[in-house]
Amino acid sequence: MQLIIGNKNYSSWSLRAWIMMAKSGLDFSETKLVLDTPEFYAALKGITPSLKVPTLVDGDTVVWDSLAICEYINDAHLAGKAWPAAVSQRAKARAIACEMHSGFSGVRNEMPMNIRAKRRVELSEQALADIARIEQIWSEQYEEFAQKGGWLFGQWSIADAMFLPVVLRFVTYDVKLNEAATSYMKHVLACEDLKRWIDSALEETDIVTIDEAGEDR
Repeated sequence: MQLIIGNKNYSSWSLRAWIMMAKSGLDFSETKLVLDTPEFYAALKGITPSLKVPTLVDGDTVVWDSLAICEYINDAHLAGKAWPAAVSQRAKARAIACEMHSGFSGVRNEMPMNIRAKRRVELSEQALADIARIEQIWSEQYEEFAQKGGWLFGQWSIADAMFLPVVLRFVTYDVKLNEAATSYMKHVLACEDLKRWIDSALEETDIVTIDEAGEDR
């Protein structure tokens, strides 16, 4: 299997697919492209119709969306184990994963993932409302499942994959949360697979100007 990703410092959608692959224990090769360059689009031409990352190539199967990649790996290789086992919990996990996948535009637009940076930004009411909702999700889930593994549903799931880049955003922009949500963030940041991604991001030197938001703090 080949996973095509963008810069680890900036590409939050790539991280979601990559962490799924890392947590799955499957062997895969990683191809990293520099975002926002002619070479980026040239490399993807003929592979994915979206010309976006992440893209997974597994034999004759090509999947070009982070959540779709997670679902494909879960269906094809993990026998469904990347979602909670209980039907009600599985439904909620899918709901909050899709909420992240399709929503929170204020946070995504105003707080781009930038692992190397420590920044401050002036946030809109929409972004602040997004943060409050994310805090609610994390704190409610952590309070219920902290003693069962520490992830949003105890054991790691696709829901966590969707929210991991937000944890890194909140570190970059020094977002303060309540105790339970902060504890979830600490649990995420202790993940060894995520640490490997962060270490690689810190070694990168490419600058993607559109993702350099805010002022240094």
